[in-house]
Amino acid sequence: MQSGPTPTALLSTILLAAYFVCSALAIHAEGGEPPYFAITNARIFTVSGAVIENGTVVVAKGLIQAVGADSKIPAEAWIIDGKGLSVYPGLIDAGTDLGLPKSDESHGGAHSNVDRAHPAMGPEDRPYSTPWRIAADELKPDDKRIADWRNAGFTSTLALPSGGIFPGQGSLIDLGDERAGEMVVRSHDAVPLSFQTSGSFYGYPDSLMGALAYMRQVLDDTRWYTASEATYEAHRNGIARIPYDHTEHFLDKSLERQEIFLIPANNQVQIVRALLLAKEWNVPAAVWGGQQGYAVASAIAAAKVPVLVSLKWPAKGKDPDPEQEQPLRDLRFRDRAPGTPAEFVKAGVKFAFYSDGLEAPKDIRKNLKRAMDAGLSADAALRAFTLDAAQILGAGDVMGSIEPGKIANLVITDGDLFGEKTKIKHVFVDGRWYPVHEETPPDKPVEPKPARAAIDDVAASNSSNAAASRAAQARVAQ
Repeated sequence: MQSGPTPTALLSTILLAAYFVCSALAIHAEGGEPPYFAITNARIFTVSGAVIENGTVVVAKGLIQAVGADSKIPAEAWIIDGKGLSVYPGLIDAGTDLGLPKSDESHGGAHSNVDRAHPAMGPEDRPYSTPWRIAADELKPDDKRIADWRNAGFTSTLALPSGGIFPGQGSLIDLGDERAGEMVVRSHDAVPLSFQTSGSFYGYPDSLMGALAYMRQVLDDTRWYTASEATYEAHRNGIARIPYDHTEHFLDKSLERQEIFLIPANNQVQIVRALLLAKEWNVPAAVWGGQQGYAVASAIAAAKVPVLVSLKWPAKGKDPDPEQEQPLRDLRFRDRAPGTPAEFVKAGVKFAFYSDGLEAPKDIRKNLKRAMDAGLSADAALRAFTLDAAQILGAGDVMGSIEPGKIANLVITDGDLFGEKTKIKHVFVDGRWYPVHEETPPDKPVEPKPARAAIDDVAASNSSNAAASRAAQARVAQ
């Protein structure tokens, strides 16, 4: 007697598999997404808890639905076989200009209210102040760097406007390829500051002392404006109305929302000054730069002020004079700066990293390696790029770790995330799946691939129980 499936049964199986393949390709052709993804059999670095060996992450409608060793997988889920793979929270770059137009910083920014013909003569003229500029309002989703950062495992960034003392408000965004509005996680997330001066004796402020005095005056005026406006609204009859001030109005809202103020400080003196200013102004603050933090780590820890560490390590200037001697303090700074993150870990300082104008993700990885070579552990580096960054930016409740209910920003790799030979295989941003496209050598022809997925194998389960739990399974190639 002949064993095995009959020709009729074999034909039915082939037709059924073909049906599922065609259905899946049709979904992608229309730009659609399955309602659920499940990453199974993977090593999961939750960051907020222990590493889960051979676990499952279920993604539904842009959020993490479940994570664990025995997570229930919905019947309609598309399954990524994570055997031999690791899953991490998406990385956060805590300060970039990704997706933003360039500003003419030499004149206080393209949006500065400085009149060059009539330079500011005092704080009442509000020089170099445009706090009403919101990074989210200026996003350009077609910025090609967004895909480069995403392919390197970055799923979020703090987009910061530049130019001026109060250049605007930073927005926390996810690095998907959707419309600008769909990328925004928090439109008003941070207030970057700069000690920019007019550079002239004919304008205000014309010195660092003047810039500091101006900042103090603006914040004092804003608090007066807040208190006076509340009094006026409570007693409108018989009290003169409060003059409207554009700068004060928007900074008032920033203070009300408890946005974090980013105070620039990179060397020891600047960092100590930043800590004093944060205390004096009584605002949520973070040191922005922090590379010489190794010298004052204990003071930063005592002040409980977090630090956004620039990964653009100090370097010798371009085309230096070979006969000019380098000051010892500069040589020491360049040598010790990459060790600052490790010193922060020892002192208990919460910190995150930002790319600070580095041109490509490979430069971020190269400079991170210098910090790790100087003593920063892989676990501490991961936390600085994920949960600690999210918490500093006020978004620890929605991102930064792999937990149910958080935004499904995930990175899937074939090894340790910061390993030199590790490759990133897949990235999820807001629950959307982005296969990573590796660079192709010039002499190697590019093979055509489906726009959003490569489906290797689709099969219907033979058992009735499995058929009830899976309409189809799409196994994505590792």
